[in-house]
Amino acid sequence: MNDFMMQANLLAKGNLKSNYGGPFGAVVVKNGKIIGRGCNCVLKNNDPTAHAEIMAIRDACNNINNYDLSGCVIYTSCYPCPMCLSAIVWSNIKTVYYGNSKEDAKDIGFRDDFIYDLINNIDNNNYFDLIEIDRNETIKTFEEYKNKEDRIIY
Repeated sequence: MNDFMMQANLLAKGNLKSNYGGPFGAVVVKNGKIIGRGCNCVLKNNDPTAHAEIMAIRDACNNINNYDLSGCVIYTSCYPCPMCLSAIVWSNIKTVYYGNSKEDAKDIGFRDDFIYDLINNIDNNNYFDLIEIDRNETIKTFEEYKNKEDRIIY
């Protein structure tokens, strides 16, 4: 077994005892060294965003004191959900190694497939309402940002 995937899997296995959240673990690696670790902490933190990949990304960013994880890879015990994939994109990680599949997650009760379907049909969904409101005012802040000389694009 790959050493980094073994570490991600050990974090996932730890959740079987701790009940911090689902059986998910992840590590962020840079230059052959783990710089971030995370397990699913949804139940522990009462935070639906505390997935293993996000916890590992937060830990890595904290450890290197930077929001940009370019040059890093992530090993995760399961194919990332859409939220985690988005966090991976935002952190500039370009390679994801995963153990279990989306279908494996579904088999143990997780609803990632529902979210993928929702995203694919976002304009015709029956789950929640997406309503644009007051854009004529909120766009002014975006326009100010666009013209801000010291802005940092991340």
